[in-house]
Amino acid sequence: MDASPPSPEVSAAAINVVIPPELRWHDTRRGEEFELQTLTVRLLPDGSLAVKAYGRPVAGGRGAYVSFAMPDRPELRALVDAAADRAAELWGAHTGLG
Repeated sequence: MDASPPSPEVSAAAINVVIPPELRWHDTRRGEEFELQTLTVRLLPDGSLAVKAYGRPVAGGRGAYVSFAMPDRPELRALVDAAADRAAELWGAHTGLG
């Protein structure tokens, strides 16, 4: 009798990546300008990646939690690839819960 638990279904895994200052950009939403400072990168079940950018209003304050598309720039693609590789290393070396 096989006592091993069934393989869990993982619908996605996500990492948060800080965008280095030299790679940040500005975008506007609802008349407010944002500086994009972080990326949320999701590993989808098919192995592909999805990315959304988040930031702070340039004028200051908290602002709304609004996602932006990441521009298709080679240096940002390289950042996402390097972050995904690093996250894979960290996940692979995890030591379990506390």
